[in-house]
Amino acid sequence: MSSDTQPVPLAANQPRQFYRGGAAIAALRNDVGAGGGPEDWVASTTTRFGKDEAGLSRLPDGRWLRDAVAADPVTWLGAEHAAEFGGDTALLVKLLDAGQRLPVHCHPSNAFAEQHFGCRHGKTEGWIVVGTTGPEPTVYIGFREDVPADVVARWVAEQDPAMLDALNPVAVSPGDTVFVPAGVPHAIGEGVFIVELQQPTDFSITLEWDGFLADAEAGHLGLGYDKALDCVERRAQSVDDLVLRTRAETGPSVPLLGTRADPFFRADRLHVSGTAAMEPSFGVLVVLEGAGTVGPVAVHRGSTLVVPHAAGEVVVTGDVVAVRCRPPLVSSLGS
Repeated sequence: MSSDTQPVPLAANQPRQFYRGGAAIAALRNDVGAGGGPEDWVASTTTRFGKDEAGLSRLPDGRWLRDAVAADPVTWLGAEHAAEFGGDTALLVKLLDAGQRLPVHCHPSNAFAEQHFGCRHGKTEGWIVVGTTGPEPTVYIGFREDVPADVVARWVAEQDPAMLDALNPVAVSPGDTVFVPAGVPHAIGEGVFIVELQQPTDFSITLEWDGFLADAEAGHLGLGYDKALDCVERRAQSVDDLVLRTRAETGPSVPLLGTRADPFFRADRLHVSGTAAMEPSFGVLVVLEGAGTVGPVAVHRGSTLVVPHAAGEVVVTGDVVAVRCRPPLVSSLGS
């Protein structure tokens, strides 16, 4: 049968980044000699900002996944998704291994992206922590208190460390998940390894560029900071609203991000011992532990796969723990 109707294993896809990391990705994939960098874009139909091909995933037969999906969206994505999004998967999945603390940054909303980039998608994110190293693995998410616009502008202009200090620090361990709405400033600390789901864009407003980017011009997507800072969510954020602790949950399918994420993406952790079936859906699988099969495809720790909707009800066998990532729930859009 065509690969377009069966799960497809994928090789690593690590476009160049400005920050250090990647050892955890290499260890997960059992490729300890790899030097591919801190991000692996899994089943990506998204390019890096301003690039033509960097970031795109290839199928084993040499086609870009983007082109295969665009040529037959119903087979890959299902009729309901294709009616809403056409040949757009509406999903980007990454493995991200922070070998250093990332800068404080944020991402545009759908409305901001439409206005300034002519793009339907902004960049809401969800982080699933799958590994940590170091004594205090931490992420930073949202301002602790409301911050006036002129204060944010001054922090950015002066590259003031108060930006980081103003964020909620959250200690994390494997099994924790973080929902990151568009606009909310954030940073990922050194030693945090995540499976990241996001809307399929590469739009980042880098608020803390000094020491990370070549200069300020690289941080505002060509908009200038006067305009770019309009996308920053300056209202205080509650950690309890954004963070879930799921490590102790070991059911066959553990929802990881809650219904708030449904208009953007969905994620579950699968715990298979024996046999389990996944309902038909386009999806991306990242195998965290064990070995077995996904449909006809043998998998093991570190395997990554893309599953077309047309694969139908896919049976998973063996002893496997995996993260299953899916696109937005179409019925949740506009709700």
